[in-house]
Amino acid sequence: MNRFDANSTAAEVIEGISLAGKLAVVTGASSGLGVETCRVLASAGATVLMVARDEEKLEAVAAELQRAQPDAEFLTQCMDLADLNSVRSAATEILLYHSEIQLLINNAGVMACPLQRTAQGFEMQFGTNHLGHFLFTGLLSDALLEGAPGRVVNLSSAGHKLARFNFEDPSYNHREYDKWQAYGESKTANILFTVGLDLRTRERGVRAFAVHPGAIMTNLGRHMDESDFATLQERSPSTEKMVFKSVEQGAATTVWAASSPHLSGRGGIYLEDAQIAPAAVEGKSSGVESYAVKPAAAERLWLLSEELVGQSFDY
Repeated sequence: MNRFDANSTAAEVIEGISLAGKLAVVTGASSGLGVETCRVLASAGATVLMVARDEEKLEAVAAELQRAQPDAEFLTQCMDLADLNSVRSAATEILLYHSEIQLLINNAGVMACPLQRTAQGFEMQFGTNHLGHFLFTGLLSDALLEGAPGRVVNLSSAGHKLARFNFEDPSYNHREYDKWQAYGESKTANILFTVGLDLRTRERGVRAFAVHPGAIMTNLGRHMDESDFATLQERSPSTEKMVFKSVEQGAATTVWAASSPHLSGRGGIYLEDAQIAPAAVEGKSSGVESYAVKPAAAERLWLLSEELVGQSFDY
C-alpha cells in the first residue's frame, strides 16, 4: 500500500522521482490526459515524444508545453491508430532516431462512437484502442528491450466490466453493433494485451501495466451526451454513483505506473487510483474482472491480433 489515492494528482505521484535520460513515447498526446501525462513526465526530466493524429493540433500543444517548460524536450510524431499503415510509418520514423525507449504510454483511444471502420475495416474502438496499439508496441519492441529496464502502460478502463472480449466477432461483422459493448470489449482487450505482453518481456526487464484513469470529462467522450452517461451508469455492474476526476487526477495512475519504484518487480496487472487494483467485487466500481487477466485468454488474443495485423512479434 502507498499513500496515494483517487484524489492524488500526477504531479504528486511523481514528486521526488527523476526520469532524466529516459525517453517516454505517449500516444493521444494532443489532448486531455495525454497532455497532462506529457507535461508531468517532462517535469521529472524525461524526453517526451508526443504522438497524435492531428499534426497541426499536436504541434501547437507541444509548442505550448515547451514554452511552459523551456528546459524540457518535447518531440512530435504524427500517427493515426485507425490506419495500420500510418502506425507502421510512424514506428519506422521513430526508430530512425531512437534506438532505445524506456517508457511507452498507450494513452490514445475512442469511446462509445457510432459504428465506424478503420482503414483496414476493423470496428473503430477495437481497431484503435487495441489493434493499433498492439502493432505500435510490437514495432517498437526492439527499442523497448534495448532501453530496458522500462515500462509499457496501456490505458484501459473500468469500462472493461461492460463486456468480455468477443473472439468470434471482434469487429461486429456478424452481430448488431452496440457501442457500449464494443467499448467494453476494447477495454478488456487492453488488459489482456497487458498480461500477454508482460509474460513475453518481463524476463528482459520490460514490464506492462493496464490503467483505469477514472471518469474524466475529456475529448474521449466527444461522442457522448447526457443520455449516454445515464446509459453507462445503468449498464455498469456497479451500484455506486459515478464520481468524476480532474485531468490532473486522471493522469495520476498513468504517471504512477510509468515511474513508481513501488511497482518494481511487478507487471501484468491492473491499476486504479494509483494503487494495484483488487479483484472485482459485485456492486463495486473498483477492481478488475477475472476474465480480463486470464493468461489463456491473453494468449488467444495475442495470436488473433498477430493474425489481424498480419505480423508476428518475437520478443
